[in-house]
Amino acid sequence: MQVVETKNEGLSREFTITVGADEIDQKVGAKLEEVGQTVKMPGFRPGKVPMKILRQRFGSSVLGEVLEKTVGESSQSALVDRELKPAMQPKIEITSFEEGQDLVYTMAVEIMPAITPVDFGTLELTRYKPEITDEEVQNALDELAKNNRATSKIEKDRKTQSGDVVMLNFKGFVDGEAFQGGEAEDFRLELGSGQFIPGFEDQLIGQKAGEDMKVTVTFPEEYGAAHLAGKEAIFECKINEIHEYTDRELNDDFAKELGLESLDDLRDQMRQRIESEYADLARARTKRELLDVLFDKHDFEVPPGMVQSEFDQIWEQFAKAKEEGQVDDEDKDKDEEVLKSEYRDIAKRRVLLGLLLAHVGDEAKIQISQEELQKAVFEQARRYPGQERQVFEYYTQNPEMMASLRAPLFEEKTVDYILELAKVNDLALPVDKLLESDDDGDEKPKKAAGKKAAAKKSTSKKGAAKKAAAKKDAD
Repeated sequence: MQVVETKNEGLSREFTITVGADEIDQKVGAKLEEVGQTVKMPGFRPGKVPMKILRQRFGSSVLGEVLEKTVGESSQSALVDRELKPAMQPKIEITSFEEGQDLVYTMAVEIMPAITPVDFGTLELTRYKPEITDEEVQNALDELAKNNRATSKIEKDRKTQSGDVVMLNFKGFVDGEAFQGGEAEDFRLELGSGQFIPGFEDQLIGQKAGEDMKVTVTFPEEYGAAHLAGKEAIFECKINEIHEYTDRELNDDFAKELGLESLDDLRDQMRQRIESEYADLARARTKRELLDVLFDKHDFEVPPGMVQSEFDQIWEQFAKAKEEGQVDDEDKDKDEEVLKSEYRDIAKRRVLLGLLLAHVGDEAKIQISQEELQKAVFEQARRYPGQERQVFEYYTQNPEMMASLRAPLFEEKTVDYILELAKVNDLALPVDKLLESDDDGDEKPKKAAGKKAAAKKSTSKKGAAKKAAAKKDAD
């Protein structure tokens, strides 16, 4: 095998690789002998088929297999001999081959950069802890009591009001025809809850029980059932009963119904639950600040192909968000090239940080245990009640899906490793402070003031593309 380097620029390498005809022929012959040991052909015992016949019968298919294997082995050998670690799958192009002739092909590859992490002991960071006020705990308890209210049927003759719960019969028609899923009896509906399509519940307010009525509504254009989207529908309705809520009192009896000893126990449990809910947000803020510092303190070349791949994913998400009308107001009138430049900067940041964390994790010999993976699978399965077994089997039988769980676990453990080495100051922060500014995970670079600059900004909930673009930084 002969290897000639034809390009050496930055992280890009190109080689012309030649494998001699004799070597190819030897490999073909060896493979044909292997085939001949098991193949069954009329007139010949296994292992006794002449090589000439084997070449006539299997030569073409064996040659294709040998060439594919030879290219794989020789290209890998060329990289290993030069101690090059590819960042992405090399691009192979066969430039010359005829049976009996040398195999000549080119290999273009982008290699991993040399990475020298900073001394993590010099980093100074803040680890946030959510500070939960008594008022927030009380509000949560009030909401819990509200959600556990009972309803009772009203006996007096009055019309329905917003907030009432009605027992409703209804049957829907589109173009005079009843449609599937548009009928129910004694359906329990809270008026004003927004459970039904816009306009439906409003027309039930001010009605009396026992009276027949018709409700006319139009299904939204984006309604899930395509055959109903944008269509006008008429529902024949009858309110059988009107119920109203009875307030629940927050006391020891209420706590005992929920399996606790007293209201004080319930209050403590609620505080712990709220702290737990905001712990991930606090962690995300600490992680974001760490990533900002790491990005500012590292400046190494990143493989262009990886940046392009990352950018393509981001831009695809942005295009989808734009199609759905979910683009930030400030970006709606921006020039496309300006937006592409900004998102390309985000892609470069993500690739640089991803490579850095992978390098640090590998150097620290961070491992993901089977127990940790199993726990992650169970957490995914719990998101789909009733389908836990199918989800579990899907992950455990699909190596790519298991890898998708391993990567974020590896990243989080690497972040923990860096935080253990850094100087970390703990700070309790009120929830409103934890929620404000850039901590929704969005990121958008500004024009560089120096060699490298990236600033974050908060955006509306409609900033779906930007949230997706910064996801790896905020998870």
